[in-house]
Amino acid sequence: MSSAGKNIHNLAKKLWPLNRSLSGNGVRESFQIIKKIIPELQIHEVSSGKKVFDWNIPKEWNVKEAWIKTPSGKKICDFSVNNLHLLGYSIPVHRKLTLVELQQKLYTHEIDEAIPYRTSYYNEDWGFCLSKNEFISLEEGLYEVFIDSELKQGSLTYGELLIKGQTEEEIFFSTYICHPSMANNELSGPCLTTYLAKFILSEKRLKSYRIIFIPETIGSINYISDNLPVLKERMFAGFNMTCVGDNRCFSYLPSRNGNTVSDLYSKKILDDLVGDYKKYTWLDRGSDERQYCSPGVDLPVSSIMRSKFGEYPEYHTSLDDLTNLVTEEGFSSSYIFYKGLIEAVDSHCYPKSIFLCEPNLGKRGLYPLLSGGKKDVSIKLLKNVLSYCDGELSIVEISIKVESKYVDTLQAVNKLNRAGLVSLN
Repeated sequence: MSSAGKNIHNLAKKLWPLNRSLSGNGVRESFQIIKKIIPELQIHEVSSGKKVFDWNIPKEWNVKEAWIKTPSGKKICDFSVNNLHLLGYSIPVHRKLTLVELQQKLYTHEIDEAIPYRTSYYNEDWGFCLSKNEFISLEEGLYEVFIDSELKQGSLTYGELLIKGQTEEEIFFSTYICHPSMANNELSGPCLTTYLAKFILSEKRLKSYRIIFIPETIGSINYISDNLPVLKERMFAGFNMTCVGDNRCFSYLPSRNGNTVSDLYSKKILDDLVGDYKKYTWLDRGSDERQYCSPGVDLPVSSIMRSKFGEYPEYHTSLDDLTNLVTEEGFSSSYIFYKGLIEAVDSHCYPKSIFLCEPNLGKRGLYPLLSGGKKDVSIKLLKNVLSYCDGELSIVEISIKVESKYVDTLQAVNKLNRAGLVSLN
C-alpha cells in the first residue's frame, strides 16, 4: 500500500467534521485545509442570486446549533454529534410540537441503524434525520425543536487550479465538495483529487490541467456558464471525480457520446490496470456528468469510480464512513489507478513513421542480425506498433489494435522515436 493512501485518508478525517453544503463556512474551512496541500488552488466566491442558465445561485446557509429535546428532556438529533441529523438548508426554528406533528418533519432510511442524508436546497423548509431504530422508540408527549441557522444573501464558494503544460490542450478534473460527513459519496472525490493535483504539479506535463472543486449540480452549471467557450476549445479529456474511496470493484460511467477520448482512455487503462470492472451506461448517470455532457455543452467527461453513487447500500447515509467503507487501501489503489490514467492521457500523440516501407531495424540495434532464432516478443510488438504509425492513429488506438498494454505500446513508440524512426505529432 502506498503512503498516498494514508495521506488521503488522513485528509478525509480532517475534513470529516465540517458541515459542507452548497455554500457556507464549512466549505470555506474545507478549502483552507486543502490549500495547505495545494497552495496554488484559487478560491472564488459567486454571489447569491446570480442567474446561471435556468438556475440561480442559492442563498448562503450556515448552522450554529440544532437539536430536538424529548418530553423527558433527552437531546436527540443533535447537529453537533452528527451533521447528517439536520435536513440540509433548514431554516431557523424554535417551537414545541406533539409527537404526531414532529413525525411529519422526520426522515429515516430503510436500513434500521442508518441516518439518511436529506436536503431542501431550493424550498425553504426544515427537518431532522434519524435512524429508524430511534424513530420507532420516540415517546408520546411534547417535543422542543431548535434550529439556529441562517439563510442569507451571501455567496457560493468553489476552488479552481489551472496548471500550464507544454500545450493548451487541457485534461479536466471536477469533484464536488458540498456534502456533510459522508466518506465515499463526497469526501473521497476532493481528497483523492487534492493528492492527484499534487502529483500533477510535481513535474512538467505535456498537457495543461484544469481542476475544480465545486458544489454538485449548481456548481458545475455555474462553471459551465462562465467558462463554456474555453472549455469547448481546450478540453481534451475530462473526468468527474466521485465515489473513489472504498476498496470494492471499479466502475465506469461513459460520457453521453460514449466514444470520446475520455471514454477511450477510461476503458483502455481500466482493462490494463484493473481487468474486471462494472460497466454502466449513460442512462445510469447522476452526478455532474449530467451538466458537462448535456446537449449543446457536449464536453468529453466520463467517470471512473469504485462503488458507484446510488448503487451501494451505505449511499447517502451515516454508514458511508471512514472506518468500515472508505479505507487507506481503497484510496491507495484509486490513487495508483488515476496516476496511470494521467500519465497515459498526458502522453497522447499520433506517432508517424518517417520512412517509406520498413526501416532497417538491425542497424539500429532493434532487430537481431543473425536470422533463424526465436523472435523476442518485444521485437514483434515493436514491429506491430511501427506498422500502425501512420500519423492518424494515436498511441492508445495503436495499443488496442496490437492488443498490448498502453504502457508497453508507449515504451515501443518511445524506442522507435529515439531511434529516429517515428515522429511524435
